[in-house]
Amino acid sequence: MTHMLFLKDIVPAAQNNINTRFIILDKGRAPAANKGKSCIALAADETAAVHIQLWGEECEAFEAGDIVKLTNGIFSYVRNSGLLLRAGKRGKMEKMGEFTVAFVETPNICEIQWNPDPANPKRYIHSGVLSAFSRIFPPLP
Repeated sequence: MTHMLFLKDIVPAAQNNINTRFIILDKGRAPAANKGKSCIALAADETAAVHIQLWGEECEAFEAGDIVKLTNGIFSYVRNSGLLLRAGKRGKMEKMGEFTVAFVETPNICEIQWNPDPANPKRYIHSGVLSAFSRIFPPLP
């Protein structure tokens, strides 16, 4: 069985090794310039929130309230979008259910300042908080 990570335990890395599950809280529209290729969503579990990137059919397939399992995902910087959790080419997102999971909106791990670890430049450590909540999606009522 695959080891599932809580969102609060995810760290930026350039490899597809993240297995987790979350609920989608809100979904942004795809920018017109990108012709529906990708969109950003706000997701959370009981420990933290995160911005996720959905590609192509994933933008249509997932809605707010969906519980999603991510296998072999990646959490890294995406140009013009900041830190995002996504399936990438090797990962897979699949719907597990709807509306039946506890979640928190803060901390949002995409709103944490990450710097290379001086002891191991391939690892990142957090050095501060940019914002307690998502700066893309408004807090839920």
